[in-house]
Amino acid sequence: MSMRTRAAALSAITVLTLAAVTSLTGPAGAAPATDAVPKAKAAAPKFLAASQLPPHPSSAWTAGPVTDGFPIELALCLGEDGIPAYDYRHRVFHTELDTGAVQATIVTGSAAKGKALAALVNKRIRSCADRIERSDPEIEAEGRYYGSLPVEEGAQVHGLHTNASWGATDIHLLSVGRDGRTVTLVSWGQMGDFGDAPVAAFKKTTTKAVNKLY
Repeated sequence: MSMRTRAAALSAITVLTLAAVTSLTGPAGAAPATDAVPKAKAAAPKFLAASQLPPHPSSAWTAGPVTDGFPIELALCLGEDGIPAYDYRHRVFHTELDTGAVQATIVTGSAAKGKALAALVNKRIRSCADRIERSDPEIEAEGRYYGSLPVEEGAQVHGLHTNASWGATDIHLLSVGRDGRTVTLVSWGQMGDFGDAPVAAFKKTTTKAVNKLY
């Protein structure tokens, strides 16, 4: 695939996602203080290191800094509407070629809210392929479910393949895991189809991501 064709593919995905980010970047509502003496700040959840991502056959992973806000890399499936505006933090990873990944963490107010958020995100990922096709008739999309993982309060693993009329084809793996009130989302993607997806290695990455939170 030429660089011009790849750029056109990325442009189309950006058009689908940019407008979606706004609903996810608003500040979370702050709970009123109930104690005169401030409580100690809870430890922030930890992020994956580059070495914990699925190995790339010809290029090393590079990890970006941990950054506040919702990552645009996840907006294709999770933007639009309906995702609560919690305080998101994320880290973006990339290789020297076309493979990229991102991890986001969201600390909710309670384990019950964390469970509800994880269920909502999984639901939106499962409906992602249909929503992409409704948004752009020139893109065919297919989703697959790769099962659950027995880590902390559980994790779910999904796949998404998109095929554009101009020839661009991309494969993504996405997972949603939870440890108490904290939810983490991990996404991996590159050019290709389901046969190119390192599902087993991505499941190991997801398990590490959830275990590493605290």
